[in-house]
Amino acid sequence: MSDQRRNLYFFYQPTTDLNDKLESLFQLARENDFHIVDNSSDANIIIAVGGDGTFLQAVRKTGFRQDCLYVGIRSENEAGLYCDFDIDDHDEMIDAMKNSEVEVRRFPVIETTINNESTFSCLNECSVRSTLIKSIVIDVYIDELHFETFRGDGLIIATPTGSTAYNKSINGAVVDPKLPCFQISELASLNNNRYRTLGSSFILSGERTLKLNVRQDGNDYPLIGMDNEAFSIRNIHDVTIKLSESVVKTVKLKNNTYWDRVKRTFL
Repeated sequence: MSDQRRNLYFFYQPTTDLNDKLESLFQLARENDFHIVDNSSDANIIIAVGGDGTFLQAVRKTGFRQDCLYVGIRSENEAGLYCDFDIDDHDEMIDAMKNSEVEVRRFPVIETTINNESTFSCLNECSVRSTLIKSIVIDVYIDELHFETFRGDGLIIATPTGSTAYNKSINGAVVDPKLPCFQISELASLNNNRYRTLGSSFILSGERTLKLNVRQDGNDYPLIGMDNEAFSIRNIHDVTIKLSESVVKTVKLKNNTYWDRVKRTFL
């Protein structure tokens, strides 16, 4: 780990047990010339302690920073696609950072613009879902081409790393994060003699722009989910999604690839 990356900010939800475990980690970090800061803006390494959900929150709450590294630490015995380290194995993390046993991976991010006004970043996925007990109707455009008119419960637009989350639960493909792309998957689409969609997930190049026009037919207030947060944005007319120029830089162990973690999590 570079000598220039010595300022650590820890993002976590405090509990008595976790506080006790972290205190010994804090002490070990100080003994190895790392500095723990109270403000994330002063850090060049941001450490999320919890699980994948906490990691997503850490990235979002600290603004998808491009000038620092993110580290995920599991606080429970669970497989995490964003977490390389375990809270009970302090020495492994410190030794890895000191002895350059880590590498930097870059995860793609998608950029979501709502009503041509507000733009948000997503590391996992953006979802557009009906909040009523009726189908939502969305005109789907790829670049300037009208591709299909979707009728159903909603659509999920996933990054490659987000492909193993909500997207996978509805039989979307698991995508290598080295591919600059994003995936669109359907939630309970209506397909019959009257309504027709592709009926399967599809993947777009990072050079493409996806636009979703929400039909104003009474279902005008869909739920917009970004990573693990719901956004209360009313009267949505259109959602534009493209691959961001930003990436999330994370620390990984050299012997722990993305596909190692996929295998460990699902197989």
